[in-house]
Amino acid sequence: MDTMRDRLAPTVSRLLDEDPRVAVVLAEIGKDGFAEALRRHPDRVLNVGIREQLLVGVGAGLALTGMRPVLHTFASFLVERPFEQVKLDLGHQGVGAVLVSAAASYDWPAGGYTHMAPGDVALLDTLDGWTVHVPGHPDEAETLLRHAVAAGDDKVYVRLSTQSNAQARPVDGRGFLPVRQGRSGVVVAVGPLLEPVLAATEGLDVTVLYATTVRPFDAAALRHAAAAARTDVVLVEPYLAGTSVGAANDALADVPHRVLGLGVGRAELRRYGAVDEHTAAHGLDARSLRERISGFLGGATA
Repeated sequence: MDTMRDRLAPTVSRLLDEDPRVAVVLAEIGKDGFAEALRRHPDRVLNVGIREQLLVGVGAGLALTGMRPVLHTFASFLVERPFEQVKLDLGHQGVGAVLVSAAASYDWPAGGYTHMAPGDVALLDTLDGWTVHVPGHPDEAETLLRHAVAAGDDKVYVRLSTQSNAQARPVDGRGFLPVRQGRSGVVVAVGPLLEPVLAATEGLDVTVLYATTVRPFDAAALRHAAAAARTDVVLVEPYLAGTSVGAANDALADVPHRVLGLGVGRAELRRYGAVDEHTAAHGLDARSLRERISGFLGGATA
């Protein structure tokens, strides 16, 4: 099966053909996928070289002229390294762009910590007005990319990963999707962590919500699910643990509740290893998740 990132260049290349407002800005990474698009649209496929601050600045400049820029590189180079430009060139100037990342939290362990960005969504949470999509399957990535580009002049972050669920779910770029119903708690599974969560909660009397659009946070869906279950909530996110705990607490502020945030730990894992080893080390494999979820919910057996 192809990866989410395999869908990026074909999808955005078609959008370049369909919409004269669309432009692509690259910082060397991913340029080969856009070779044909560059031939067809030399004025709208731009490679600034290994200059990530310029990547964002050029994208903001294009947005100021009425274009809809799509910016792509690894997450650590797209959100963290040029964060000042994301904050000022886009946010302060009141223009939008579609930021599409790769490598996610630890998709390329051999690249080391410079190529990992588990704090990207938490960092964007310090800014106002961002939509954040976290697809869990290549089909969902394609759908959400199209939603992102079509979202007027909004600021949108699309977080692509090599980790994927085997099955695509219907996504609409807005709310959480109920996948399983239960009465002893609510588990919110984000993007590629849905299948590990479903395996971990097999036989547990819990509701599972699937989240591929995490900002804005779907407070209404969480409140609805919690109203039909005990108001104990577990968030399982493929980025920094606890990133959405505040949003969940705000959603349930008027009712007694507990929230557990599971995700990538803060401690840096300094051995390269493999993706599965990092997943297990962060407690995001199905067996570890079952222990942590059932422990928090007191068993919750159906």
